[in-house]
Amino acid sequence: MNTYELKEVQEPNLLTDIFPYSLPPLITFEGKITETIDGKNVEFDPSELKRRDIHITDTTFRDGQQARPPYKKEHMVRLFEMLSRLGGANGVIRQSEFFLYTKNDRETIEACRALGLKFPEITGWIRANKGDFRLVLDMGLKETGMLTSSSDYHIYHKQGQTRQQAMDQYVGVVEAAWAAGVRPRCHLEDVTRADLKGFVYPFVQRLSRLSEQVAPGLRVKIRLCDTMGFGISYPQAAEPRSIPKLIWRMINECGISADRLEWHGHNDFHKVHINGTTAWMYGLNALNATLFGFGERTGNPPLEGAVMEYVALKGGLNGVNLPVITELARYYEEAIGTHLTTNYPFVGRDFNTTRAGIHAGGLRKFEQIYNIFDTTALLNRPPRVSITDKSGSDGVALWVNEFLGLKGEERLSVSKVVKIFQWVMNQYEVDGRMSSITDEELEQQVKMHLPQYYAKRKGAGVEEPVA
Repeated sequence: MNTYELKEVQEPNLLTDIFPYSLPPLITFEGKITETIDGKNVEFDPSELKRRDIHITDTTFRDGQQARPPYKKEHMVRLFEMLSRLGGANGVIRQSEFFLYTKNDRETIEACRALGLKFPEITGWIRANKGDFRLVLDMGLKETGMLTSSSDYHIYHKQGQTRQQAMDQYVGVVEAAWAAGVRPRCHLEDVTRADLKGFVYPFVQRLSRLSEQVAPGLRVKIRLCDTMGFGISYPQAAEPRSIPKLIWRMINECGISADRLEWHGHNDFHKVHINGTTAWMYGLNALNATLFGFGERTGNPPLEGAVMEYVALKGGLNGVNLPVITELARYYEEAIGTHLTTNYPFVGRDFNTTRAGIHAGGLRKFEQIYNIFDTTALLNRPPRVSITDKSGSDGVALWVNEFLGLKGEERLSVSKVVKIFQWVMNQYEVDGRMSSITDEELEQQVKMHLPQYYAKRKGAGVEEPVA
């Protein structure tokens, strides 16, 4: 057993190599991970993430529309443009897939094309039949996903087929795509509940062999679809639920390289984000996600969460434009009319708002104590305090200083806001109030008790705090 001794230091060790504050906290690893698969010791090297072209693909306009009323055309075009800016010129958000079935879908694709954006590339989604494939040809897409259900739950009980019939049908549509010069992407629906060795691996190996006969740019892609959220991130978990084992076999036994593998998850067991990160870590490049996690039933990996994880794993932005996340949230709230949960990470009204007086005191003394990263610079969201009877005088002082836009030595001390604090406490102790104090009420108190500061703020045109 190691014995540790206290080490006094002259300067605080804030672990800035992991928590730089100017970026989301970085994810670092301390070595390789060894796992046993079929009696063989297999090493997974997390540092390889730095070298691999991991990226995000978007399904907001496909799976994301299976959980909400359809988006209007103008909404999708605006969201598509913002996705492009969020992912940046290097294509961190590489592709976005669309339904092709309605007039609104097809007109939206044409409008998005007219924007002339390099990223994300527009791709389609169809069922694996030749009738649907005609829609891909009509739209002139270079890549399409196709539903190739992989578990017996689907093959036998939904499709009424044998495994051979399902495989032959799927391969037929893949070959039709190749003949038309379209890159096929097979979506292995329900793969974490499938007979991997009895159907999935033979099917993918067959696709891999056939891919050797076509141009490299047309070789089949495989999307691993954790349709019911059964996937597990633990390397030691048994198949078919083990994500590390599934990806290892796809690459090493089925011949599908990292650049042709994609993960698509669901959140039925609260594992959607960590499962997507696990898929990246264990060898595939593309993580499929939706804006704010909207997707069928419990939803898909949240795209903004995937963006943050990308930055944390890569150790830099690589062109990512994080303030667009706040812009997207506002657009959902104000234009689309979709209200995001108040405590939703990164965008909820309260995600960086504290109500605890001790937390507010920490924020007032040194912002990094209770703020996850520089939310002002990275998300255009300064940390805020919501005033209740639990906020304390520190909380009131923090709110007032943010409202007045005071910085550094200009910031007011607790003693300067004591009358406002007393008014707050009277609301609860005398009047029996049960709700938070509103910003409008606090503004009136500042106007009354700090008139010279209030007048200066209005004259300087200080912006309102971001809600």
